[in-house]
Amino acid sequence: MGKRKYSRSFELALSAISCAVAVIFLMLGFWSDVLLASGYLLGIIALMVPLSKQFLRGGFLAYAGTVILALIMGAAARFWDLVPFIMFFGLHPLVNCLQVRFKINKWLALAVKTVWFDLTLWVAYILIFDGVLGGAMADNAVYSFINNYIYWFIFVGGTLIFFPYDYLIFKTQIGVNKLVYRIRK
Repeated sequence: MGKRKYSRSFELALSAISCAVAVIFLMLGFWSDVLLASGYLLGIIALMVPLSKQFLRGGFLAYAGTVILALIMGAAARFWDLVPFIMFFGLHPLVNCLQVRFKINKWLALAVKTVWFDLTLWVAYILIFDGVLGGAMADNAVYSFINNYIYWFIFVGGTLIFFPYDYLIFKTQIGVNKLVYRIRK
């Protein structure tokens, strides 16, 4: 985007709107278990709005506000459902923006973000599934196989999933940038 100087009140307003929309989507996903991933994704897109104007401080404040408000609005009851968003998904657009702004080597950044993503999956596995997939059906052959090789699924599968995910998040940020570019202030 251009080198235009925006006022702090504009940054704060844009970040507050982003935070509010992200909280709405996150809470909709949280209260409807089948929409949790959609809530994460739409929350991520909402958090990209201040980043489209290069408001790094506003982007971080929108993320922090989203997490705090989601916890206050009831997510503290099932905190573990928000751990992946808190650990990775909410911060990922901000890290991508920092990567571009400071011209960090894309392969180095991809390696670090991949390890970060895989660790988030591992923590989510421990917190959400208590280290065992399938619950009462864990003795089932399929779940038994998955539980025996879960670290392969998390670290190899997570790495393979992360590459296209990171690419799509970069492309989504470009789309959000084009949409928000029309806001002139």
